[in-house]
Amino acid sequence: MIQSSVFYGVTKDLFDFWHGSEAVMTQSELTETTSSGQLSRRQMLATTAAALMASRSAFAAPAQASPDYCTLGFSTYGMPKLKTEEAIDQLAEIGFDAVELTVRAGWDADSETLKSERAQGLRKRLNDSGMRLSSLMEHVFPTDDEQQANALKRLKLAAEAAHQLCPDDPPLIQTVLGGGEFTAMRNALRDRLGEWVRIADETNTMIAIKPHRGGVVSQPAEAVWLFEQLGKPARLRMVYDYSHYAFRELPLTQTIQTALPYVAHVAVKDAVDEGKRVVFKLPGEAGTIDFATIIRELYAGGYRGDINCEVSGMVSSQPDYDSLVAARLCYRNLAEAFQKSGVRRPA
Repeated sequence: MIQSSVFYGVTKDLFDFWHGSEAVMTQSELTETTSSGQLSRRQMLATTAAALMASRSAFAAPAQASPDYCTLGFSTYGMPKLKTEEAIDQLAEIGFDAVELTVRAGWDADSETLKSERAQGLRKRLNDSGMRLSSLMEHVFPTDDEQQANALKRLKLAAEAAHQLCPDDPPLIQTVLGGGEFTAMRNALRDRLGEWVRIADETNTMIAIKPHRGGVVSQPAEAVWLFEQLGKPARLRMVYDYSHYAFRELPLTQTIQTALPYVAHVAVKDAVDEGKRVVFKLPGEAGTIDFATIIRELYAGGYRGDINCEVSGMVSSQPDYDSLVAARLCYRNLAEAFQKSGVRRPA
């Protein structure tokens, strides 16, 4: 099978031809030659582009049209006391377009204990809800050999759950990477993530890593270094969450530009600088992050995935926390951000 990565080697000139004004040529321009009898650069690019497009048509399945919207989702990480079935029902009633299911160890939809019969029931419930299953949340680390062994085991389980829950469009699996110092650990991280990539390829599943404030990978540039070291694997991507970059002299637009080529999932929540520490709030609650700009800039850069409301454990662990009240507030605030951004949601 010919892999799509074959086409990544196209030169900049050819890329510019496909996407720029040079692509507009008449049939006579395609067939005429220069006075010396040689094809001009413009004609050569057209001929090469046509040949590549023809070969892709012959050997690859037709590419599906990219949607012209992003979805507004919610993670069941913010519903720790609800059964997954009830969470799906409630989120659909509120109006969300998508949902992330938490499959971490010990959670209601733990991939290790998720039986086939229940997975089939959840699949039907998701289909009936009209919501897209955008992602599965794990919590595994490649920080040492013991942690890595557990990570490989659980990533395989999560991939199995992804295909059971949505075989036609398996959700990605997202996780943070644990603690540590990036410079000291980056080579070991790279090598262990290479094993993650093999699992992703073998299971036809995407894994997305999340730079996390205080984590071993804490900003987009560090994740990009790992991707580049691994040859930019198609099934290893990034989760973008600006709450982990706020108040760190990491401007919003800069982090978007760095992350954008690799972003497969977006998490949103607020962050507040309390002096000695940064605390997380519900998205839109504190007004410290411009979510409309995030949505607009990501969409303008080609992102068409989920904008997923994530409730931090700092919030959900409070004694008066009500997950349904939180979900409704998240929906109201992010629906407004979508309107301000000018980016469509699915009809």
